[in-house]
Amino acid sequence: MLKNPRNKCLVCQSPLVGRRDKRFCTDSCRSIHHQQLKKELPPVIKRVNQILLSNREILAELNPEGKKTLSRDTLLRKGFDFRHFTHQVRTRTGNTYQFCYDQGYIIFEDDKVVLVRQEQETPKRK
Repeated sequence: MLKNPRNKCLVCQSPLVGRRDKRFCTDSCRSIHHQQLKKELPPVIKRVNQILLSNREILAELNPEGKKTLSRDTLLRKGFDFRHFTHQVRTRTGNTYQFCYDQGYIIFEDDKVVLVRQEQETPKRK
């Protein structure tokens, strides 16, 4: 193993052994570091993240097959918050779907909502 004397663990300051770009000496230190970063988030970010995750759970629960039509009221009764979503996708036909991570929806004028699931992209290998 390589020893790089100028690299120290970001948490405990132990010398790092191994890869040059290594930042933590153990999984425990890596976990501690990321938990500390999470605690530092402003309350507004924590709240929005909670809403986004809740929205995604509601969509996934109601749409196990990958595509489903239901009423807007059904989502509202479950506690869905239409003001928060992660991204939008515009189709070739001009429709715009809102997504909460991989779970999406589009609302039509008659208050019908079509739920869809975005397919996972296969990571590119180098």
